[in-house]
Amino acid sequence: MTTTETASFLATAEPTDHMRGRDADNVGYVMNVSRLWSHQPDLHTGLFGLMGAAAKAASLSFRQRAVLVVACASTVRDAYCSLVWGMKLANAAGVGAAEGVLRGDDSALDPAERALARWARAMTADPNGTEAGDLQPLRDAGYDDAQILAITVFVAARLAFATVNDALGVLPDETLYEIAPPPVVEAVTYGRRA
Repeated sequence: MTTTETASFLATAEPTDHMRGRDADNVGYVMNVSRLWSHQPDLHTGLFGLMGAAAKAASLSFRQRAVLVVACASTVRDAYCSLVWGMKLANAAGVGAAEGVLRGDDSALDPAERALARWARAMTADPNGTEAGDLQPLRDAGYDDAQILAITVFVAARLAFATVNDALGVLPDETLYEIAPPPVVEAVTYGRRA
């Protein structure tokens, strides 16, 4: 089975009512990623429960979560999350900020957000290459050790989500390329596309 026959390398699953309703509320259609995770909705719920708990433990705002997700997704070259969260970051911080984070330029972010983006990229690109000093910008931004652990768990869970999606060939919905701001689309030069 190829990605041109279905939304992923797996057969299309019937989305759960929860996923269908969430997607309808958020984007107006059932997303390809929901069709994949509908094979194991309890795993999806558990993973997103972990992400939600980590975000709450770290006291992350929506905008801060968007910075973390976009920095992580663009580092691993995950087109799906880069497009979805690039749009969300564009809405929260402006198109220029979203495009910048997608391209690795955090100059439009405040110092705390720059620290978050830097940490997300470092731990995503080479977790064994991080050093104690890499945490100092987070501490300088006011995060304590418990929050730093929660931030790291949040990014790791997002990375797990992206890894599953990419490994199983989930295609970003063509609608995302139509509704995302052009600078966001132009910055996402990687990943699969139908």
